Amino acid sequence: MRDAVIVDAVRTPIGRRGGALSEVHPVDLSAHVLRALAERNGFEPSSVDDVQWGCVSQVGAQAGIVSRSAVFAAGWPVSVPATTINRACGSSQQAVSFAAGSVIADQADVVVAGGVESMSLVPMGSAVKNPGENYPPEVLERFGVNGFSQGIGAEMIAEKWGFTRTRLDEFSLRSHELSAAATDAGAFEKQIAPIAGLRTDEGIRRGGTLESLGKLKTVFKEDGVIHAGNSSQISDGAGALLITTSEYAAQQGWTPLARIHTAVVAADDPVVMLTGPIAATEKALAKSGLSIDDIGAFEINEAFAPVPLAWLAETGAKLDRLNPLGGAIGVGHPLGGSGAILMTRLVHHMRDNGIRYGLQSMCEAGGMANATVLELL
Repeated sequence: MRDAVIVDAVRTPIGRRGGALSEVHPVDLSAHVLRALAERNGFEPSSVDDVQWGCVSQVGAQAGIVSRSAVFAAGWPVSVPATTINRACGSSQQAVSFAAGSVIADQADVVVAGGVESMSLVPMGSAVKNPGENYPPEVLERFGVNGFSQGIGAEMIAEKWGFTRTRLDEFSLRSHELSAAATDAGAFEKQIAPIAGLRTDEGIRRGGTLESLGKLKTVFKEDGVIHAGNSSQISDGAGALLITTSEYAAQQGWTPLARIHTAVVAADDPVVMLTGPIAATEKALAKSGLSIDDIGAFEINEAFAPVPLAWLAETGAKLDRLNPLGGAIGVGHPLGGSGAILMTRLVHHMRDNGIRYGLQSMCEAGGMANATVLELL
């Protein structure tokens, strides 16, 4: 039976909004990691059966088929097809799932999966001019809302699970501290393809305190707990993974990093919106036959601090296995690129530390979430 393995995974450093990558076209960000992947693994781009690419705001510089344009910009043959996927923040994680399904089903032998987002050049929400215009009245009436807000959802989670602002800010400081420590230890060097003079993730803030975070104004509710310091950073970046079968990898002399053991998608309440990773994790564990304690590392995207904290409370996972290298609060969240970037971080962390199983999940608009279990090879 055919399987799906990750031969290699590479990413750009994550740039701050308005920072080092803010003028780099998203097609060029994408092309950069495509070229890096080919150079690192010595494959002919003509052998790639498809490029499956996540991108959320497919307007402006990201309009059209950004993945196909990236193939051109990378100098790859015009015979290499490409498609662009939008499952909101999970777009490039979904790209990996689609790629795995393609090689397992013998529809392809080699797929490059990944994604990109330039939130500097294409601001979040660019595709919608007026809030709620992309929902007909029937949808809004069904849920009794005027629109759907991730920020309000984060406030609802904090209230439901009883997370104080102090608890959220403590977790946020942890994200920056772990991100800084991982960077200083060189944990990301093998996975990052430097670009535009940037070699490390740009958003890390060192020396933060509860006092400094306490001065930030809440964003979504005047008496709320969510502010810029305990939310993911608006960022630019891209990531790419080389997906094939064990058999094909052996033929090419490649040593895969990990097997894609289980891949699922789940959905939950679209108003609270951000609890999907809880349901997705439960579904992935049930399908995989593994328990939460079998998993040695978790990447749960830090869209807002209450998201991983609620996930932690509901799953019973060990805190020291959750986002051990920091997360999107510390380094940033370039929407369509984040799934591939998180998986790149996870698979290299598993290899560097001999961790057999890792699990990745992330909340997505509409209350959805992907969850993927990787097995070290």
